[in-house]
Amino acid sequence: MKRSLILVAVLAVVTVGAAQAITYGEPDGSRHPSTGALIFLSPSRGEYRITCTGSLISPTVFLTASHCTSFLESNGISDVWVTFDPNFSQSSKLLHGSMHTNPLYNQTQSDPQDIAVVTLDKPVKGIAPVDLPTAGLLDQMKRAGTLNGTRFTSVGYGNQEATNAPGGPVFSFTGERRYAIGEFNSLTDVWLKISQTATTGEGGTCNGDSGGPQFLGAGSAETTTQVSITIIGDALCKATNVDYRLDTRQARAFLGEFVSLPGA
Repeated sequence: MKRSLILVAVLAVVTVGAAQAITYGEPDGSRHPSTGALIFLSPSRGEYRITCTGSLISPTVFLTASHCTSFLESNGISDVWVTFDPNFSQSSKLLHGSMHTNPLYNQTQSDPQDIAVVTLDKPVKGIAPVDLPTAGLLDQMKRAGTLNGTRFTSVGYGNQEATNAPGGPVFSFTGERRYAIGEFNSLTDVWLKISQTATTGEGGTCNGDSGGPQFLGAGSAETTTQVSITIIGDALCKATNVDYRLDTRQARAFLGEFVSLPGA
């Protein structure tokens, strides 16, 4: 289940499987000012809507997921904005930009090229971009045996945890930026998987968090290094947060077209 808020055929926003929101987390406030929301103008409602999350990786480049940008493009939407307001509303400050979907993205459920950027018309002032990881950082940590037990901080604007209702689980969406902490689960050549089981005190992502960041560390040990972006997870946002690694060759090949990258 991809974790974004996407459009139905009539271009009204509904909460369905794309990127998801923060579950069992806390309001973010000013903790992660570099995390923002991807915004579009709904033709049917005449108002601005959140579709996904993302992060500032340079003063003019906003990182998100290709399944977010490609869906907007496939529905005839080319104008997008970004906001870094921790509580999105129709009066939030919006920054216009242009979408760049990864040309290698093929729109499959677990596409290894699900990464995109928005280039902003004007540089963002007063917000420090995230730090991107060096090449193979997570592989190096795995070889050193330091990934086990490592915690990661996820940030996003998506849905909160589901509550039971007569018709089934209902997710709450407020447009508020939130964060949650989960522990390392597993690593593949493309994906970082993070546990988000509430019964063990963890939280994670849900619909609307797609494209949002995972920062290495948590609490007093949290760093400004973003190691991945939210992509998919289980349907009820209770178990696993599956994230696209930014330290791999394919991720760095795409990002290198837009920003300078740290070395190995």
